[in-house]
Amino acid sequence: MNSLISEFPGLYDKNPCQGWVFYDGECILCLDLANRYGPRLTKAGFFLVPLQTAGVKERLGLTTDNLLLEMKVMNKEGKVFGGAEAVVYLSKYIWWAIPLTLLAKLPFGMRILRWGYRKVAAKRQCTNGTCRTREA
Repeated sequence: MNSLISEFPGLYDKNPCQGWVFYDGECILCLDLANRYGPRLTKAGFFLVPLQTAGVKERLGLTTDNLLLEMKVMNKEGKVFGGAEAVVYLSKYIWWAIPLTLLAKLPFGMRILRWGYRKVAAKRQCTNGTCRTREA
């Protein structure tokens, strides 16, 4: 139980947080985004935790094969959102990202957002024209 407290900050605070944002802690793009938007998300009540953190895989009900496929968000009620759905969920907490929430409500809006998320996620290890591949 002590490891959950240290691995999931805010889990047992008197004032519960809004949730947790889980990201690939080895991905250059993911780390850059976490550094860039982390302070805003933290201010909104979210804690950022790398997916590679001990206990995360079990807490989210993921397997080793699907752990790093997409970012995840767990709200304070324990509901988990992944990929584009996670981005749309977080967009409600960042004023300038609210248009994503509106786009998601349009016909085919979520389909477009999922497509875009998958395209970016597929190339997230690529920087300066070269791609780093993950060792099996």
